[in-house]
Amino acid sequence: MDISTLIGIIGGIGLIIFGILWGQPSAAVLLNFVDIPSLFITVGGTFSSTLTSYKLKDFLNGLKSISIIFKSPEIDNVSVINRIIELSNVARKEGLLALEEVASGLEDEFMKKGILLIVDGTEPELVRGILETEMDFMEERHSRLAGFWDTIASMGPAWGMIGTLIGLINMLKAMGDDMSAIGPNMATALITTLYGSVIANWIAIPTSNKLKDISAKEYQSRALVVEGLLSIQAGENPRVIEEKLKSFLSPADREGINPQEGGNAGGEG
Repeated sequence: MDISTLIGIIGGIGLIIFGILWGQPSAAVLLNFVDIPSLFITVGGTFSSTLTSYKLKDFLNGLKSISIIFKSPEIDNVSVINRIIELSNVARKEGLLALEEVASGLEDEFMKKGILLIVDGTEPELVRGILETEMDFMEERHSRLAGFWDTIASMGPAWGMIGTLIGLINMLKAMGDDMSAIGPNMATALITTLYGSVIANWIAIPTSNKLKDISAKEYQSRALVVEGLLSIQAGENPRVIEEKLKSFLSPADREGINPQEGGNAGGEG
């Protein structure tokens, strides 16, 4: 589980509760911020509008995508580079065909696909085209999931404002007939705005941002794989491949790369 997501969500609601309770005589004040009609208007309106914006299947997939931010798959580019360097050594000593046996034991389906294309003798530009097309469609799928939460982030405050208008209208209507209704209607008017802001800024926007960050890291990792495999296909020296792929990493992360010994960095050796 990604601990930062859990801390962020729990911390957010904790700070809201702390702000409500600060300086108040008792915790009963929390009940002032619970209003069922406001929940129906804001939460129900937000998700009904979002459902209207998507097909049912896409809507359900969008909701499920929130689980990704808790798992936050670990992308270890250092391990990927070390694996590519191992593959380059195999190809250098035994030839490209020897990579087919190595590929059968790989868990990374994207890397396996690239290796098999190379073993089959596919032209380098075609290999790049096939792999980059897969990357582009992956990015598009991820973008749609992030966009789903962006839609919720925009609908939440909008429905909060709708609830505010409903509460104000009811309050003004009741002023001449039943003054006791002013308080509940004013509560609905104000709490819906709060609920809408909380939906957007506590859940939807952070979820979208996390999904975009995960997608960007995965795209970068796959770009690294493409460059590494094409370098192997071109017969480049493992030392050269190592130095080329290090450019994908921060200086601190480069220390985890297994150094290559020997060989001529300027040629095939």
